[in-house]
Amino acid sequence: MSEGGTIKGADGLFRCPWARDADGYEDYRTYHDAEWGRPLHGGDQLYERLCLEAFQSGLSWLTILRRREGFRAAFADFHLETVARFTDADRERLLADSGIIRNRAKIDAAIANARAALDVEESYGGGLDALIWSYAPDPGSRPAPRTIADVPATTVESTALAKDLKKRGFRFVGPTTAYALMQACGLVNDHLLGCHAR
Repeated sequence: MSEGGTIKGADGLFRCPWARDADGYEDYRTYHDAEWGRPLHGGDQLYERLCLEAFQSGLSWLTILRRREGFRAAFADFHLETVARFTDADRERLLADSGIIRNRAKIDAAIANARAALDVEESYGGGLDALIWSYAPDPGSRPAPRTIADVPATTVESTALAKDLKKRGFRFVGPTTAYALMQACGLVNDHLLGCHAR
């Protein structure tokens, strides 16, 4: 049963369709209900989400969610100062770690992004948190999406954020990844109209 574009779960709650009840989708549902679209702050926390969104590129988000603890262990809980000091030996360790996505370009980007984020923490008033949140659109600037088709892949704000991050040395941060970050961290609320989490 659905209401608008949402789907009614076994628990009676309406959710965005990507968090549907099905075998193996408990991770999606938990992430949808507890994290996605909720405002997130903090340099390390935003860096983690930025890394996970970059690693997700070309893969399913479920793959990332199921390896999240592996990513946290491999990347020192995404502590910026620690990851920024990673060496070639750390890079080789990460390439051999079956608990994460072993993609050299994405691993290199995660390390480079820690260094770029640390530069932002030191040079931008309010750090990475303030920089990313400066691109949050006015909450009333667009209506609540009714269906998944109403949710854009990119926006003017995500394009500007991606451009700014790239200028500061970040990698794997195109407009689509930047928008996924904005959705995940609550800069925008793309829970569908009728979703209990909206």
